[in-house]
Formats: sequence, C-alpha cells, structure tokens
Amino acid sequence: MKIIDRLKEDKIHISLEIFPPKTDAGYEKVKTAVEEMAELKPEFISVTYGAGGGTSKNTAKIASYIKNELQVESLAHLTCASSTKEEVRHVIQNLKDLGIENILALRGDIPKDVVFPSEDRFHFAYELVEEIRRSGDFCIGAACYPEGHVENEHKVDDIKYLKQKVDSGVDFLTTQMFFDNDIHYNFLYRIREAGITVPVLPGIMPITSAKQMKRSCELSGTVFPRRFQAILDMFGDNPDAMMQAGIAYATDQIIDLLANGVKNIHIYSMNNPKVASAILHNISEIIKC
Repeated sequence: MKIIDRLKEDKIHISLEIFPPKTDAGYEKVKTAVEEMAELKPEFISVTYGAGGGTSKNTAKIASYIKNELQVESLAHLTCASSTKEEVRHVIQNLKDLGIENILALRGDIPKDVVFPSEDRFHFAYELVEEIRRSGDFCIGAACYPEGHVENEHKVDDIKYLKQKVDSGVDFLTTQMFFDNDIHYNFLYRIREAGITVPVLPGIMPITSAKQMKRSCELSGTVFPRRFQAILDMFGDNPDAMMQAGIAYATDQIIDLLANGVKNIHIYSMNNPKVASAILHNISEIIKC
C-alpha cells in the first residue's frame, strides 16, 4: 500500500525508523529489532540507506522483510550522491521487483573519494525524484529541514529548492529532527505560504544519551532549546536517567504536536524498540482520540 493513501486518512499515524547493519554480522540483531518494532504496529517502518550509501546493500532486503514477512508497510531510503545513475536505476528496479511501493528520495552525503558533481551522478534530490517517477508507480517521500539545510545560507532559498523538489513528484515530506515545536509550526506556515501542500511528517528524535546528542548536533546543526540543554546537563552522566528524560522529552513533543492537530508523526527510533515502545505506551490513550 502506498503511504500517501494512509497519510490522507483522518486519523493519527505513527511511524518508526531503522538503519541497516554496518556489517553482515550485525544483520540478525537488526532483524530482531525490526521484529520487535513491528509488534508495536506502526503505520510504516522506514529503512535508511546509510552514510555515503555504505550500508545500502541491506536496505532493500530489510524493507522487503518488513513488508512481505512482517506485514508492515515499509519505506526504503534511496540516496543518489554515493552512486552512479546506473547503480541508482538498478536499486529502483530491485525495489520494484521486491514489491516495495514507497521510496524516500535523498541526495545523501557526498563521499570523500568521489568527484562530485559529475555527469554520471544525479546532483540533486529533485533529479532522483524525477527518475523514480519515470521508473514506476511509486509513492515518493523526501526530506525537509525546519531549521534550514546546512548547505543553504538563506531559508528563502531552502524553501525554493524544496518547492522544486516537491513539484518534481514528491507525495509527502519528513522533517529533519527538531527539538522546539515552534520551529516546526513556523516552518509549516512558511512552506504553505510558498504553495507546498503535501503532508509533512515531523521527525522526532528521542535523545537518550549525551553522545547521541553531540552526534546529532554535528550532523544537522540542530538547535537545542535551553530546556533540553538543562536536561542534558543534569542527567547526561547518568545513562538510565538520561534515557528516561529523553523519552519524556520526546513524548512531550509528540503530545504537543497531536494537541495542535498534527496527525502524522515519524519517530527516529535508532534501532531501539524499547525507546519506541516506551513512547508509544506514553501516548497509547491519546492516539485513540
């Protein structure tokens, strides 16, 4: 089933995310995590492509297992900067052969040992979106950045490029993580004013360790509110306390989003079913409303 059909329903949808193992030896551990997440009955589970495409070989395999064996809809990430056009087309065909109907189209990180841009690679995510649209009847998702993409100096340019990407054939958007909901609400207002009307899933990242917070900041340039920084300062050296506080903070964000009419929420569950389960338990009655 195409994810966009579910997102258009007048009900709350919660989705989760998992990333493939860095080595084949880690596959069974990720498979177990996926099985536990599937038991939580998310609307779908997205499978990332890996930094620089490094773990991409297992993306299709895991996405197929989620959809065809666990009977949960899956969303396969696909990046283009790390692969040639021919390699990208091969991946798209493989996903089609496996019955995967949903793809999240991303430019992805540029590998250090690759000449970019080059003629044999797609340069932008919108070009990948166009290729996927030409290649079959897929539901296509894409990324958006409430605080602006780190490579764009001006937010007006960021929204201009986002509009170009959406107009190329994107069905829905998922945001990069954010920790201040007002940033998300402001972003929604600005993109709607620009004529971007597709569904937007806010991406919520439960920060459950100081190391994870540092890594998230380095990758995305995300701003951490003073309220969250105080949590880290107080509990960052106590793993159990930080785990509990991070789950509580993410839960609070989700409750605020739901109370303000947001229906579709994506949780960056970081291969941790226990964190996802705790959050869903915290909102179990709320999502029935």
